[in-house]
Amino acid sequence: MNVTMPVVRARWSDTGRIADLITDTLSPTTLGAWLVPDEHRRPAIIAAVARIWTEHALLFGDAFLLPEGTAATIWFHRYRPIPPPAHYTDRLADACGEHLDRFRLLDQALAARRPTEAHNHLALLAAPGPAESGRAAAVLAGAQQWMDTLSLPTYAEVFTDIDRDLFQQHGYTHRDSIPLDGRTTTYAMWRASPFLAGRPSRNTCSPARRPLVRSRNNPSTRWALR
Repeated sequence: MNVTMPVVRARWSDTGRIADLITDTLSPTTLGAWLVPDEHRRPAIIAAVARIWTEHALLFGDAFLLPEGTAATIWFHRYRPIPPPAHYTDRLADACGEHLDRFRLLDQALAARRPTEAHNHLALLAAPGPAESGRAAAVLAGAQQWMDTLSLPTYAEVFTDIDRDLFQQHGYTHRDSIPLDGRTTTYAMWRASPFLAGRPSRNTCSPARRPLVRSRNNPSTRWALR
């Protein structure tokens, strides 16, 4: 029997579309304004960085779209170490210009709190437009259905109160609040695998918190989608 899934798995040809969705979602947010204060340059910079990480997700994770292409999710399979994107340091510098330090600081903040146990990482949900459209809820539910078949917990980083509430409605619990330079906050969310219900997790706490330090020459730093 054929079962129609509510989302479709993205292909390489969808990279540009997903990058546009990420740009349209992130640019109006407080986080987008903090990353790139120049509102005229913001869309182009975010789109360039989003493309780097969308391509990387298609190699080391998954990306899903609503069938009509109006919302997407970006995932990484973190049951083994993931290398950085090819030529990442140079590509990020070319994309961000004078805003590079902020993208590095964001990645450093997220990486310091990320779980160490095996999980699937929902790095970004991109659903432009009002929450009332239901696109964010639809793409999250559909992608989660795929991820649950892998029998691993899922971890997400969300950037608005609306998204935090949405994830809680889909079985995620608040795990941590991640302040960024005193101006905006990212929320870490955790969802246990439904196939392992009742079994204790080996790592229910985030790694020890480390002070955030701006690093200009550290090639190990990554952006939000990592």
